[in-house]
Amino acid sequence: MNRRFNSVTLLEATEGSPTLAGLAARAREAGERLAAVQDLIPPEMRAGVKAGPAEGDVWCMLVYGSAAAAKLRQLAPILQARLKSRGWDVATIRIKVQSRR
Repeated sequence: MNRRFNSVTLLEATEGSPTLAGLAARAREAGERLAAVQDLIPPEMRAGVKAGPAEGDVWCMLVYGSAAAAKLRQLAPILQARLKSRGWDVATIRIKVQSRR
């Protein structure tokens, strides 16, 4: 039996699947949130901070190291204010420490 598979780009696959389209939209929004607050994060920490998922009015930020997490927790009120000024309803920012592998 000869099967031919047509290759598709990631964009085509995403557009063709409601589940993938929703996931891609959530990832894009998380990245936009991080970009909106990037300049509020100390420059030496920026590379270690990643955008995590947003669910309702809670947004998660991923960070390497407990010291960086503590600093982000201090910055949380100003980060929330920036996000609200840009149209996102963020009541809580969760900080999750990631381990380096």
